[in-house]
Amino acid sequence: MSVLRIKDVLPSLIDARLAGLVHDSVQDEAVRFRHERFLISRLATGAVMMAALPPYLVWRGVPSVIEGLAVASLLLPVLAAVILARTGHLWMAHAISSAGLTGLVVCLAGLTGGAGSAAAVWLVAIPLEAAISGSKRSAISAAAIAALGALVVACAGSWMPAAPVLDLSASIAMPVFVITAIGHVAAQLVGHLRHENRVRQRLQDNEARDRLLLSAIDDLVTWHDANGRVIEAGASASRFLGVEAGALRAHGLLERVHVADRPAFLQALSDVAATGRPATVPFRLHVEPAADRSDGARLIHAEMRAHRIARIGEGPVGVVAVTRDVTEHRRHAEELERARAEAERADEIKSRFLANVTHELRTPLNAIIGFSEVLGGAGAGTLGPDQAREYAGIIATSGRHLLDVVNSLLDMSRIQSGNFDYAPEPVDAADLVRSCCDLMRLRADAAGITLVPPAAGGPVEITADPRACRQILINLLSNAVKFTARGGRVELALRRTGAGLEIAVSDTGTGIREADLPRLGTPFFQGGGSDYKRAHEGTGLGLSVVQGLVGLHGGSIAIESAPEIGTSVTVTLPSLCRPVGAPASPAPVSTSVRRLVPRPVGPVVRLPLGLFETTPAGTEAPSP
Repeated sequence: MSVLRIKDVLPSLIDARLAGLVHDSVQDEAVRFRHERFLISRLATGAVMMAALPPYLVWRGVPSVIEGLAVASLLLPVLAAVILARTGHLWMAHAISSAGLTGLVVCLAGLTGGAGSAAAVWLVAIPLEAAISGSKRSAISAAAIAALGALVVACAGSWMPAAPVLDLSASIAMPVFVITAIGHVAAQLVGHLRHENRVRQRLQDNEARDRLLLSAIDDLVTWHDANGRVIEAGASASRFLGVEAGALRAHGLLERVHVADRPAFLQALSDVAATGRPATVPFRLHVEPAADRSDGARLIHAEMRAHRIARIGEGPVGVVAVTRDVTEHRRHAEELERARAEAERADEIKSRFLANVTHELRTPLNAIIGFSEVLGGAGAGTLGPDQAREYAGIIATSGRHLLDVVNSLLDMSRIQSGNFDYAPEPVDAADLVRSCCDLMRLRADAAGITLVPPAAGGPVEITADPRACRQILINLLSNAVKFTARGGRVELALRRTGAGLEIAVSDTGTGIREADLPRLGTPFFQGGGSDYKRAHEGTGLGLSVVQGLVGLHGGSIAIESAPEIGTSVTVTLPSLCRPVGAPASPAPVSTSVRRLVPRPVGPVVRLPLGLFETTPAGTEAPSP
């Protein structure tokens, strides 16, 4: 349990009372201290005078005029304290107090020998006290009043008594007055120095606390002049940039700003210094290897927030800036933007998927339902056998189309989900290509298209999934036949390369516009037509399935196409295909515009011109 002591309580009560006497307009701590010190010294003088006045009157009796003026002078410091508490004007209170002290010294000099009195030495202490505890204005007014008092003491011998009222010898009076004057000034000076030491210690504590605070935060704090030069930098520079704070002074920080961002950096600091409005500027910073960065980056994205400050010490207007590392924030923003774009793309793909699936399913279903109703309706008996077979063939074709759509969707779903039965094994690619050509030959012949298989040769061994490779070839050949007009040509080629095996399918079909080449491989996309108005039947899923199957093997696809020239699709399968269970992604697709390559032409045969020329006259080289 704490015990309250008088020596602790009394000073606290006095301090609280003095704090209540200070005028409300005084907010600065140093000025409040001057007001409190003035109040306590003058009120103490008034208290001492009240305590000493009755004994003096008992000893002296009726006071003389000079003694009455001395008592009145002692009342002026108390009046000055009252005026200070009421108005808050320290210089005015000092002037009144100096006038009272000067009057007291003049009266003491009159009582103790006039101009020759040692009490006149107190006149020197009056401006010194005002200079120590007051302001420049107070010191000037106190010096003027003390000088006036000195003139009064020197020139007013006529009103002073010829003999001193207090008969003190010079050997006693001089040391007494001088010592008391020195003691008074010394007490004022010691109080002032103690206060200055406290203020200086408080400033040092604040500065140390600020340094600790700046060293604890990760942001870089810098002070700049109006031209952008760094005057001081925080201790976090070593963590932020990997250099000491001193290395950033002058143009040290500017030299680490990316060259392209330096104009904006300097312009922001100049605008803040000129207008006073805070500014935020993003820029890039080069950091040293010593910077404490987990990502090891050497170029970071930073954001600086700058504010104008009134003054840096005794210098001109400056700017304080807080620079923050926003690299991670920027990376997150970019990731969010990519995720948003991917979500929008996925939503667009989903909408297009639903629209195209609806379109692909509705058309054959309408045919199946319509012709089924005809065959099963009341008028079925009136149909001839040929017409009935035609309707049944339409129903079967529509059903197969529906089956193709469903199978393509299932294949894409299995590939994308990783559930496709991928089982690589050694396979003869040449034999696989020939069997696929035989399978597609009937469709090509029916369309009037020449299907050219690769040249006969020995087996071409490769490790791959035979079912997936067969589906790749069937889809590529089907597309080539579909988009090639009657009389066209579809060719297959096998080529061994250092990376593996190339399977090329070329046609002389309609080709694809250059603007549509980047969209190849997009589900339900067909070159040369919109999603709903297509020039050819089909789901537009064939190349997407091929891309997924080739990706399962770790291969790639190259497409060359141009309108009226045709299309060439080259599938590259690696010698060592992707192991089972390894992560797979769709095969990369590279596209380019196909150029027309003229076929080699043989010698020109000159035919007979006359009726009696039965054999060719000869041959000649073709004209260029």
